[in-house]
This record gives sequence, C-alpha cells and structure tokens, in this order.
Amino acid sequence: MGSRFMCTVERSVLSCMYSVHLDSDEHSSPIHQNIKDKIVASTEQDTIHIFRTLHNTARVFRNAVSKEVVATERRPGGAKFEDVRHLVSGARGKVVYESGDPDYGIWSAGISIGLINDCPTCEELVSRIERETEEVIDRLANLKVDTKEKAKL
Repeated sequence: MGSRFMCTVERSVLSCMYSVHLDSDEHSSPIHQNIKDKIVASTEQDTIHIFRTLHNTARVFRNAVSKEVVATERRPGGAKFEDVRHLVSGARGKVVYESGDPDYGIWSAGISIGLINDCPTCEELVSRIERETEEVIDRLANLKVDTKEKAKL
C-alpha cells in the first residue's frame, strides 16, 4: 500500500496515511509530482531487488543507481555494504522525492506500481479501496452454495 499512497495528491506519505498535516520537514518528505508521474507510467517490471547478497533484500525502482548496486553486488568476490553505501544513502533518496529526479538515488517501489494508473486524493483512494473491497465480498457471497442445495455424500 505504500507505493499506492505515494502516488496521491496530498503533500506527503505520512500526512496521507495518518490524516495529519505536518508542518515540519523533519517528519515529512514531500513527493515531487515527477515521481508520482513516473509511478503512473511504470509497470511491475520497473522494480528491482537490491541487497540480496547482503541478506537484506529490498525492492526499489529500477534506475541507473539501483542497477549499479546490483552490478556491484554481482562482481566477483561480492560486495560489502561499504561498497554501495554512497549509492543507497537515505540522503540521496530524500533528494529523489524533493527534486523529482527519479535517477538520482534509490527509492522504494513495490510491484504494485504496475497497477497504479492515477493520482487521486487520499480520501478518493480510500473510498475506492472500500468500494472495491465490498464488491469483491459481494461477488464471493454470490458463490456460496445454499445449504439446501449442498451435495449429499
């Protein structure tokens, strides 16, 4: 759900998920519209796993930096975290969200980005999720066999 909420109108992930307005940048990081647009344009194949060889796997957006991390991990003799630290720094990731440059650093993205086709408000998104969930439940209820019609063994 994190990737889905990243791509909403509201100022930040935290303010959206917790329905609060955060004035302090210490607790909130805005997500630039370019990143939201990149998410909408992406497919599930636009993500990649990093840190597999370090036994701390993370799925991130596939870009030049994440590919360099994977290449470093795959080199003969492997890699230590120190070898990729400069690439995966949280400070670089923060710049991605603030500047809108999707290739500046590592940023989290689940395979669900392939299902994201718009950038609604959080209220619209939560209402949609509720409605679609109820529709699925209703369809499943229609599959239930009436007690009187159950097969006799």
